[in-house]
Amino acid sequence: MAFVFKLPANLQGGISHYNFTGTSKRAVNTSITSRQNSSIRMCSSYSQILKQSPPSTSQKSAPCIMVNGCTGKMGRAVLEAAISAGLQPVPVAFSSTEDSGKILDVAGKKITVHAPIDRESTLALIFEEHPDLIVVDYTVPAAVNDNAELYCNVGVPFVMGTTGGDRDRLYKTVTDSNNYAVISPQMGKQVVAFLAAMEIMAEKFPDAFSGYKLQVMESHQANKLDLSGTAKAVISCFQRLGVSFDLNQVFIIWWHQI
Repeated sequence: MAFVFKLPANLQGGISHYNFTGTSKRAVNTSITSRQNSSIRMCSSYSQILKQSPPSTSQKSAPCIMVNGCTGKMGRAVLEAAISAGLQPVPVAFSSTEDSGKILDVAGKKITVHAPIDRESTLALIFEEHPDLIVVDYTVPAAVNDNAELYCNVGVPFVMGTTGGDRDRLYKTVTDSNNYAVISPQMGKQVVAFLAAMEIMAEKFPDAFSGYKLQVMESHQANKLDLSGTAKAVISCFQRLGVSFDLNQVFIIWWHQI
């Protein structure tokens, strides 16, 4: 049976402020966001890369991880943390066209950036070689749904840390495929706990904040592509609690303005 573990929303590089005061109606909306995967040409086949860096005996016993989007700051940080925790990275990752063919040195491990051409056959080969593989996705919003379909077609469990994309389609893709996935644009445990509490409150006390006015201000790093999933998830909860608010009312402060 399928298992979709949805975690509430990305505070990555940003801070959100939520203020609410009296007056208003209600609106209902549900969304969360993400980042994108890419398209590239093949630099070399996975089998060739594997021959160049065969796993040691100790490595074979460690769980394997593939972090797509590890050319970015968040993806790289996740891969470094996974390696320090004892996970074994496979020597391949998918990323953007511009990064195709790059060889990354992450915590002493060589990772070759692969193009989207033949991605499915490449991932299937990696999964066959490493049946305990888990894929972690920190790419871009536009790639969320295509990437999820790729992982589900191959049958590899994955963590979707990228925000954005069509979330309803994302959940349906996973559920229909009987694949395992953790879907969350927010990986900070304190924020996840806060959002879980908000979800419970929205479910138990609908319209409790009816008549209140909400103001949301969020700070972002300059290269952030979209409104954070954290903000969207919190706003969605307040909407269910009876507050009338539209996403385009969020006031965003870019870090270069601070």
